[in-house]
Amino acid sequence: MNLYKAIKDRKCYLKESKIKTFAYQLLKAMEHMHKNDIFHRDIKPENILIKDNYLVLADLGSCKGIYSKPPFTEYVSTRWYRAPECIMTNGYYNYKMDMWGVGCVLFEISTLFPLFPSDNEFDQMKKIENILGTPNQDIINIYKKHSIIEYDNRINYFSNKKGSGFSKYMSHCSNELIDLISNLLIYNIDD
Repeated sequence: MNLYKAIKDRKCYLKESKIKTFAYQLLKAMEHMHKNDIFHRDIKPENILIKDNYLVLADLGSCKGIYSKPPFTEYVSTRWYRAPECIMTNGYYNYKMDMWGVGCVLFEISTLFPLFPSDNEFDQMKKIENILGTPNQDIINIYKKHSIIEYDNRINYFSNKKGSGFSKYMSHCSNELIDLISNLLIYNIDD
């Protein structure tokens, strides 16, 4: 079954040892793909198959070569797992967007709910900003450089806020797991 189906009706958390096993396997899958110059572009629970303690990354239909030149398709990944640079630019992102998706998936299997459910791209960025805080000026400048016209106003009105963080939702998790997820869910500064 896929990972979404495995967690959607759960009433109790997965054991952290199982989460860590899945995290290790998913990160090894990412390492293998990225070492072979491929990025997935649609990391989400529905695209991760599990059987017992084994995890397989599936649905390779959106894959792209790491050395392909942007701009790429803007709406490639499912919105709730889409990295900020995918949302805020006109297709200027790279393989690191996969790591954002991994962070979102690990949060979801740890808490049993998605971190950034949204109705549209503006709502998505608002939710990301509420959790992570306003991106620094270097990142905002990159967004402006490669912005989608309809986002120009959104970029100009970042609220300069400190994010609430997501660890408050993970009080049942180890600091090690929270640290891993926080290192995956970062604004990408690559231009």
